Amino acid sequence: MINQDDMHTPLSRVRGLGSAKDGTQHFWHQRLTAIALVPLTLYFAWVIIQLVGASHADVVACFQKPSVAILFLIYLGAGIYHMKLGMQVVIEDYVHGGTGKALLIANIFFAIAMATACGFAILKLGFGG
Repeated sequence: MINQDDMHTPLSRVRGLGSAKDGTQHFWHQRLTAIALVPLTLYFAWVIIQLVGASHADVVACFQKPSVAILFLIYLGAGIYHMKLGMQVVIEDYVHGGTGKALLIANIFFAIAMATACGFAILKLGFGG
């Protein structure tokens, strides 16, 4: 006899995917951003160390190089997305109910605000600010 509460097909039960049909996509995004952040963080640290004690004009000149500005934007994008994914896991695992949903929404808006502010700062430096 078929359980009326179970609306899954036999194939979906075997595959084990939840209602979101994501599988391991979140896991892979988190791992790939972590891998990308290793060399980008080393580059970020190297550039910052080179700029210690530099004048504002030298910092602006450094960020006006397309390679520096583009790599910093990629670094920020990967870092903020990685942060958002990590916080999402923490919220989903430890906060339940309406509070959890509100925090998930806040997490998305915070990540967007951070990406916008940081991107604006780098673009401003890159275009001579």
